[in-house]
Order: sequence, then C-alpha cells, then structure tokens
Amino acid sequence: MTTPAPEKTPRMRPIPRFIFASRWLQLPLYVGLIAAQAVYVFHFWVELVHLIEAAFGSQTALQSLVTSIGYKAGVPITSLNETIIMLVVLALIDVVMISNLLIMVIVGGYETFVSRMDLEGHPDQPEWLSHVNASVLKVKLATAIIGISSIHLLKTFINADNYTDRVLIAQTTIHLAFLLSAMAIAYTDRLMSRPQNAAH
Repeated sequence: MTTPAPEKTPRMRPIPRFIFASRWLQLPLYVGLIAAQAVYVFHFWVELVHLIEAAFGSQTALQSLVTSIGYKAGVPITSLNETIIMLVVLALIDVVMISNLLIMVIVGGYETFVSRMDLEGHPDQPEWLSHVNASVLKVKLATAIIGISSIHLLKTFINADNYTDRVLIAQTTIHLAFLLSAMAIAYTDRLMSRPQNAAH
C-alpha cells in the first residue's frame, strides 16, 4: 500500500510573498521588548537587594528606597516602617505584572503575527497560548493593564499625603478609563464572535 504524497504548499506570487515576509520586520521589536524585560529584571533585583539591606539596618539602602518610591515624612526616616515596606513590595509586584504583560506581548504577538512556535505538547506551553488570537490577546492585554493601573493607584493612595488632590483624581479617572476600555473591548469581541459561534 503506497502512502499518499504530502500536499504541497501552494506557491505564492512574488508580491504577496514579499508582503507576507514583511511580518519578520516585527522580530526586532520583540527582541527589543526582551531587552526591556531584562532591564526590568535588573531593576527588580536592585530594589529587592536594597529592601533586604535596609531590613538589616543599612541607611544608604533605606534612603535609596525612600527616594525610589517618592516617600516623604515630616520626620527623618531612620528605619523601615510598614508603609515603606508596603510601597516597595507594591513596586516589586508592579515590575512583575509589567513583566507578565511583556511576556504576553512577546510570545502572543510573535505567535499571532509572525510565526508559529510549535509548542503543542510542550510541558511549559502557556495555557492561554493554545487558543490565542488577536482578539483574545487584546482582551488579555487590557486586563493586564488594568491590574498594573490598580497597583499604581494603590501605591498612590497609600502615599496620598505626598500627592495633590488633582493627581489623585487624575489617576482614579485614568484607571476608570482603562476599566471602561477593557469592558468595551471584551464586549466588542463578544459581539464579533457571535456570528461565528452561531454558524457552527
């Protein structure tokens, strides 16, 4: 019994082939995002080391933390307090969430717009990547941005004495705008997917 010959990929005309190959121009962009993520990793470890050193009494590390989080107090700060620790931890969480956002953009964007990664069956394949497309990626990115905005808003409210009412109102308004935008994206995506589901 002879095995059927594999189907040949249809040959593309030169101009469509050139246009389709232009998707590889996005590759340097994703490589640049990987470099940006490396900077975030370095920043994360610098802040974490400063937090540990400040916990052991280093005044230099403590002042570096106070400067980085923009914390101000009426009296000189000579030791860690709960507010400083909370603001530093929130800053670390913020870096992690931005890093997660970068991973979604890099991996999801490359898989959607550049080339398949052929991760099917790989034990480390992200669960969300198996059904990712442009619409799903937009909703996930919008949700991640809301999470990042929530962390920033919480940091601002904890350190509210160092901000004006105008800044507090502006950040709250921006966060609500992100929230409404994400809801609009999710609703639009749901409306667009209804005809396809009904057809099946």
